[in-house]
Amino acid sequence: MKVGIISFAHSHAYGYADAVKRIPGAELVGIADDNFERGKEAASRFDTKHYGSYEELLSQDIEAVIVTSENSMHHEHVVAAAKAKVHVLCEKPLATKAEDAEEMIKVCKENGVILQTAFPVRFNSSIIRAKHIVDQGDLGEILAIKGTNRGTNPGGWFVDPEKSGGGAVIDHTVHVVDVMRWFMGAEVKEVYAEIGNLISEHEIDDCGILTIEFDNNVFTTLDCSWSRNETYPTWGDVTLEIVGTQGTLSVDAFAQKLDVYDKEGVKWNYWGDDMDFGLVNDFLTSVSEGKEPSITGTDGLKALEVALAAYESSKKKQPVLV
Repeated sequence: MKVGIISFAHSHAYGYADAVKRIPGAELVGIADDNFERGKEAASRFDTKHYGSYEELLSQDIEAVIVTSENSMHHEHVVAAAKAKVHVLCEKPLATKAEDAEEMIKVCKENGVILQTAFPVRFNSSIIRAKHIVDQGDLGEILAIKGTNRGTNPGGWFVDPEKSGGGAVIDHTVHVVDVMRWFMGAEVKEVYAEIGNLISEHEIDDCGILTIEFDNNVFTTLDCSWSRNETYPTWGDVTLEIVGTQGTLSVDAFAQKLDVYDKEGVKWNYWGDDMDFGLVNDFLTSVSEGKEPSITGTDGLKALEVALAAYESSKKKQPVLV
């Protein structure tokens, strides 16, 4: 299968490119990046060809493309790929506006191509095991979930609202909301959020606490802040505490690590799941078998709607219906 990547603006592109190179039968035929220096460096690193525009890449003989551009560019790149009849794996958040995400889903459907949202956390073994425990009913009826996705401020275009669509809230809300929806098979009904700029020197949200009510009457909380400083030994976390009528389950998705202590401080040595590989392999399998993706564009839209509702709630200082 011939695969291309549009933009290396997002750091996840490197993990996805590495995954494509390691999947039997997959060929990374090109990287499109209008940042020529970055694009040529990436093409050299992954032994492929650099294209100066996504139009040039999409005119090649490719079956699938991975979009890892700035959030604000997802809509343009996905729509162009769909019209070129190329299947798409799009980095999260799916878009910066709900109407853009809706159009992306519509155009992909009209052109008969897959649109999968990049939620690699679904391919973490502890998350998969927790999903199995929930599905078996071992926890009884779920009452509440406390989640975190705390990380470091990525800087760069992430702190430019015109390109990112927002800060920590849009960056980190979507991952955990997707997992919550997946676990419960329920939809978000209402969001209340308190959002602030408490850490970063940039004028963008870096802290957020969300209270989310689902249509199955479960309420959840989520800390989606960029609260890890530059010297913190890990980039961030994804944790869940699921409270049920018959038990409580605690999940730490990135605990597969060694803490190394030396004279330079504490280092984080991760040995665990390659979630990027799991995500890309799942996407390419869906393309090759002509089946619906396991994580759809609609999944991406639903998670995005929660982040957007959180911004609205914070501004109005009241709960917002989704």
